[in-house]
Amino acid sequence: MAEKKVVILGGGVAGANLAKTIQHQANVTLIDPKEYFEIPWASLRGLVEPTFAERIVINHREYFKKGDLVVSSAVNITETAVVTADGQQIAYDYLVIATGHTEPIPKTRRERLDQYKGENAKIKSASSVLIVGGGPTGVELAAEIAVDFPDKKVTIVHKGTRLLEYIGTKASSKALKWLKSKKVDVKLEQSVDLSSSSEASKTYQTSNGETIEADLHFLCIGKPLGSTWIRETLLNNDLDADGRIKVDKHLRVKGKSNIFAIGDITDVQVSVINQNQVIMAFSRMFITPFPLPLDIST
Repeated sequence: MAEKKVVILGGGVAGANLAKTIQHQANVTLIDPKEYFEIPWASLRGLVEPTFAERIVINHREYFKKGDLVVSSAVNITETAVVTADGQQIAYDYLVIATGHTEPIPKTRRERLDQYKGENAKIKSASSVLIVGGGPTGVELAAEIAVDFPDKKVTIVHKGTRLLEYIGTKASSKALKWLKSKKVDVKLEQSVDLSSSSEASKTYQTSNGETIEADLHFLCIGKPLGSTWIRETLLNNDLDADGRIKVDKHLRVKGKSNIFAIGDITDVQVSVINQNQVIMAFSRMFITPFPLPLDIST
């Protein structure tokens, strides 16, 4: 029996994990615009310690050895194939969309490591750093800089009433207290119009009229979903208002029998998904006589 053709779009946590798991059970093609996998929860540490980045940026071929790797972006989906930006048409029996969030990062591992080194050099040479956004990324980045470079002036500007608004108030208060103990200046219920400022002038205006002087700034207000291109495909009606793919309890795109979506790109609350269970359920599709759905209801 011929192996089923499985095309996975996206080489982030969900896509890479699935590709690694089922590469010996199906004819797998991984499509990703970069040639490497990056551990996202460790990336901010890489900014203050570039040698650490060498351990978190991993070429896809180090773990994905059997299937086909296409370093390109998907631009269209048909009933039978994925069309890539470089003109390839890649047929599938099953399609898994795992494009998550998107950001402009380099294509090669070497370029990405050089980018880390460049950002680290900027941090080292700066006397003061402005971080716009008090969510998980902004708070963690402020903490990394404050610990490794205690002499630098670090300021967080956050439009919300408290840091880390997605978690409980107790944890949020503890984070604020810890940051203040490291002399991080936290300005809540304010925003910064970066379009009217520049690193050349080294001055930034907040919505409350305050002036902040900083040699360097980081924008940490979230990354856009990697679904804009889907609006031009046959799945254009399968996105919710936020741009997430609407899936059923099996993580199957509603109305499609062989197209799935996993990870941040779906409209499923993260808290109800055990990613490993999902991946193992999908894996079983290729080692049992009949396909099993991806049931995440348990």
